[in-house]
Amino acid sequence: MSKKNITCECGHVNPYGTEICEVCGKPLQGDLKSNKLLNMRYEGSARRSQTYRTTIVDKIWNFFSSVKVGIWIIVLLLVASAIGTIFPQEMYIPPLSDPTVYYEEQYGILGQLYYDLGFHNLYGSWWYMLLIAALGLSLIVASLDRFVPLYRALKKQRVIRHESFMKRQKYFGVTEVDDNKVELTSIKEALQKKRYNVKEEDGHLFAEKNRFSRWGPYVNHIGLILFLIGGMLRFFPGMYVDEVLWLREGETEQIKGTEEAYYLKSDGFILETYDNNDAKFKDAIEASGQAAVVKNYQTDSVLYKQVGERIAGTDPELKKIKEHPIQVNKPLKFDGYAIYQVDYKLNELQSMTFTMDNKETEESVGELTVNLYNPEKEYELKDGYRVEVMDYFPDFEFNDKGEPTTKSKVPNNPAFILNMISPEHPDGEVAFVAIKQNLEPLGENEYKMSFQNVDTKNVSGLVVRKDNTLWILAIGGAIFMIGVIQGMYWNHRRIWVRRKDNEIWLSSHTNKNWYGLKRELESVTNQTGLQMPIDQSEQKNRY
Repeated sequence: MSKKNITCECGHVNPYGTEICEVCGKPLQGDLKSNKLLNMRYEGSARRSQTYRTTIVDKIWNFFSSVKVGIWIIVLLLVASAIGTIFPQEMYIPPLSDPTVYYEEQYGILGQLYYDLGFHNLYGSWWYMLLIAALGLSLIVASLDRFVPLYRALKKQRVIRHESFMKRQKYFGVTEVDDNKVELTSIKEALQKKRYNVKEEDGHLFAEKNRFSRWGPYVNHIGLILFLIGGMLRFFPGMYVDEVLWLREGETEQIKGTEEAYYLKSDGFILETYDNNDAKFKDAIEASGQAAVVKNYQTDSVLYKQVGERIAGTDPELKKIKEHPIQVNKPLKFDGYAIYQVDYKLNELQSMTFTMDNKETEESVGELTVNLYNPEKEYELKDGYRVEVMDYFPDFEFNDKGEPTTKSKVPNNPAFILNMISPEHPDGEVAFVAIKQNLEPLGENEYKMSFQNVDTKNVSGLVVRKDNTLWILAIGGAIFMIGVIQGMYWNHRRIWVRRKDNEIWLSSHTNKNWYGLKRELESVTNQTGLQMPIDQSEQKNRY
């Protein structure tokens, strides 16, 4: 069968696949004498997905226009999102932890599989973005596949409709009248009182209202598409930044995620608590059950910007931009970015000092200070004595096999495997040194490492944020809600009236809320003396 346009007896040329003439409503397929109700879904217009099925373009179009495909994509997104909550996302694991080993150490084989499949960074993974893109494409194709033919059919409909069209509507009735008993004018006035837009032509009436409600679902789709675009743009450089920055007192760190090189220095961390003896707060503090309640914590920060290009191996040249005390809800703002104070850590271990002592004489042969964030591989002492760092565990614990390991890169519980080299022992003596632990795993040693003191610093937990997608998300959400209201609170109603000899035919259709349409028909017929149309879908043996 060649896919040619269909010319109706009214003269209108309909696209191939059209079931009901877009202009007069005459059924173009099946038996004209059939009393089966017309399929008014999309006005019986030709949808591309149900008409063309041969070329690769047709197959791709038909695939994405399917509602079932769209639902399955949504199901896959929901399942993936649910799996993404089983273990924490990478942004929520302990700071400085290596995700390549963290998930396996914490959650075993499942954790490693979770990491290998990309669930640790789910919302930025390529396949999750591909699913979102597929959902957006499905929304676009499904909308175009239905919107274009529906718009054509609703725009071209005439006042005069074919008899078969009227007879095969859900509500249809015939009233026999005398010439002077019922006038079309009275019917028109009754319809206009119900806020119908009424057109008249050659003894026919066409009353319509709320056509705009038919576009509600498509407005929804536009809002969803914008929302998806906004969500995807968050993963484009410069559009969205949400970086955690742990900054120690006196240190300067580069701010990650910024388009230009910015640096932030902490001139000090301030922690203030409410006075337990203050009568205004005493009762509230006692009710909280805490020894002290935090009143304020802030970072006295200095913002710098890099000048020129940084030469490898040298410190960058920085230009001071501004000073700002960062407090909760009082961020440091610059160049579209905002740095928030969200957390803190008091007295974090910074360095540890040891001495290498002769166990018998208790004489010290030298002192060394280990930077817990960047320990050296070897520390030279005096007279040929030195200490090699064989292994370092910042957050020490024993794993399931009884072997030493670290939970994170933060020195919460530092431990070392050290090799103490002396003239008496040129190959060295191995010692395991941790807080309150000094073990000799390979036998008794002549020398030992003695803890002397520790240096601590307060650490500020900051978050760097920038979001250029909020306005897109807001517009998308607003448009979506407009579509919801548009399609939920109004419905498209149409009434056709035809004068034929001493009969007046009345038929009607609505896209939803048939009860509401029935009440309006009862009101119109009571005012005009017409017979109430019957609900043909309830007639027995109709088909």
